Amino acid sequence: MKNRNDEIICRCEDVTLGQVRQCIADGCRTIDEIKHVTRAGMGPCQGRTCRMLIAKEISMAYGIPIEEVMLPAFRIPAVPISIEALSDACREDQLLEQK
Repeated sequence: MKNRNDEIICRCEDVTLGQVRQCIADGCRTIDEIKHVTRAGMGPCQGRTCRMLIAKEISMAYGIPIEEVMLPAFRIPAVPISIEALSDACREDQLLEQK
């Protein structure tokens, strides 16, 4: 039988239930604290998959309603840009400065 602590909670960052529980045992009380320690919620899905699972663990561990667990704010995901686009932007800035 597989140990529940080996279950992956955050697929994007390969964070296990055991890692989340260890953070809680070490005193983490918010999703953001766990995020900073484990990187859970920092992958491409930005926590859309794991944040409620983490909130549930915090709720159970501290005996508080899940509604009272502070959920982190979503941030707009960054979009990769090419080096060429950065180079073009720098050239445009230089041309504007010369005028």
